[in-house]
Amino acid sequence: MAHAFIPYGQYWSTPFVKWQGPIAHLNSLQLVANCGKQALETRRFPMERVDLAILGHTNPQLGSFFGLPYVTGMMGIDGVTGPTVQQACATSARVLQMAAGEVAGGSARCALLLTTDRCSNGPIVYYPDPTAPGGTGHTERWVLDNFSHDPYALNAMVDTAENVAAKFGISTAEQNEVALARYAQYQDALANDRAFQRRYMVDVPVTDARFRKQTGVVSADQGVFPTTADGLAKLKPVKPNGTVSFGTQTFPADGNAGMIVTTRELAREFSTDPKITVELLGFGQARAAKGHMPMAVAPAALNALKHAGLTIKDVDVVKTHNPFAVNDIAFARETGFPLEKMNNYGCSLIWGHPQGPTGLRSVIEMIEELAIRGGGVGLFGGCAAGDSGMAAVLRVSG
Repeated sequence: MAHAFIPYGQYWSTPFVKWQGPIAHLNSLQLVANCGKQALETRRFPMERVDLAILGHTNPQLGSFFGLPYVTGMMGIDGVTGPTVQQACATSARVLQMAAGEVAGGSARCALLLTTDRCSNGPIVYYPDPTAPGGTGHTERWVLDNFSHDPYALNAMVDTAENVAAKFGISTAEQNEVALARYAQYQDALANDRAFQRRYMVDVPVTDARFRKQTGVVSADQGVFPTTADGLAKLKPVKPNGTVSFGTQTFPADGNAGMIVTTRELAREFSTDPKITVELLGFGQARAAKGHMPMAVAPAALNALKHAGLTIKDVDVVKTHNPFAVNDIAFARETGFPLEKMNNYGCSLIWGHPQGPTGLRSVIEMIEELAIRGGGVGLFGGCAAGDSGMAAVLRVSG
């Protein structure tokens, strides 16, 4: 079975914006359609070649019932259909795996991946319950309630980090060191007028809620917290007797990202640099013990490497979705990959977490890092709600 390929340069991510920022009022489905169409037009991508599209998002918006066909319709490719995927923080990795499977299996030749989310102003859902006293139903704040309560493990997200910190004996000081190092790595992406980010990042036109009148533009990440050793040391843990502070965990954000996945031949045709080949090699998933979400990343990554016929020693670049500094410490201890060599140029711990597109931005940054170094094997892994994790392996050559 043939592998699937990513045409070099045929991908993008918007800046990520801390929630309640300048794009908090914009429907994320409409926004990804606008940003995606503009990004592909700028790259002179032939939209008529797309024969499959996959949408990944986790927070419902108006029109979400219609999912992917709604978005491709807005993009002017209303003959293209496909599924909508919702798998919490693993959404991007799952979308990528599904596209690769379709292309490798021959059921599609050119897949458009669209991932988006708006954590700001998440929906408040009312579930009727006619069997309850007075017929009173249940109300759920889609974003906030699910951050704070896993209905199966019966804990908050931060509790999973504390559980793993306790298991591995990870102190607040050690987490602070990781957060400080990750912030320094992010500064490398901002050097020379954001030269690294300009390799893939697109502007977000800020409009009124009806997408009619443009009122501004977002060109760079907004909401990244300045991080210093003294500042981190002053922060108290979020939980009583805990170790995780607000400085050693990520923050909810808004944004979107997209990518083309296709055959070897079409990837060479569509690439912005035909000398560079990006090949998807394998995927993996895992589920950690109840309430130990950060520990799901390492086994998922090792499964992906196994499917690719590789080991951790073959990996040149690692990017993780790390909602907690604890994630990277646990990953390094379980895999042996050097902690200091992970997440060059940035990660979700620093630039935020819009859920759906978070992983895809990480994969895009991984591709660009590998291209800069002249090629190699890249491994992306991240945890997700339900103590689960997903990972992807790819090779850049040329």
